Amino acid sequence: MREGVLCRVAEQDPHQLGAEPDPGETRSQTMPVVNVPFVLSVAGAFVATAVVATIYVWPAVRALPRFEALRLLAAFHAFRFFGMNFLVTGFVSSELNSNFASKVAWGDFIAASLALVSMAALSWRWSIAIPLVWLFNIWGTLDLLNAYYLGVTQLRDPGLMAAAIYVPALYVPLLLVSHVLIFLLLLNAKPAEQAR
Repeated sequence: MREGVLCRVAEQDPHQLGAEPDPGETRSQTMPVVNVPFVLSVAGAFVATAVVATIYVWPAVRALPRFEALRLLAAFHAFRFFGMNFLVTGFVSSELNSNFASKVAWGDFIAASLALVSMAALSWRWSIAIPLVWLFNIWGTLDLLNAYYLGVTQLRDPGLMAAAIYVPALYVPLLLVSHVLIFLLLLNAKPAEQAR
């Protein structure tokens, strides 16, 4: 394999724990190791989630009234409070980059809070319900994409996530696909549904 695609990090690498890189090092010396089995598990979860969503979830959700469908999909994100566990040593390794853990945890906290507010707004038919869903969905999507970016750029070893490894490997693909479904519902509203 080409050196730029996969690079090995020496055992004595001080960046393993998220230390600042030495300005004299080249980019290939500071790049994270690509963990192929982990990447394949995440990719497989995305494919499986997209297939299941296309065959089973989307037809069922599309048949619901718009507010009910959006509330149902937002409810799935209310469980993102689970992300706060990235700050709990034991759930994750004590060696996990604290900057990464903090951003993931608080980003999920905000997303879960916005999901709950969106659910309330949809249930009570607030006039700002749809704008709140847009806010929640944009924040939630960007938060998840940012978490993947931070993981790729700041973590040398996904194993440092310990028990939390199932979050990016399984839960995040489910969440991102549900965000896509929410965007589809928001963008494809029929005139009669917009008033509902």
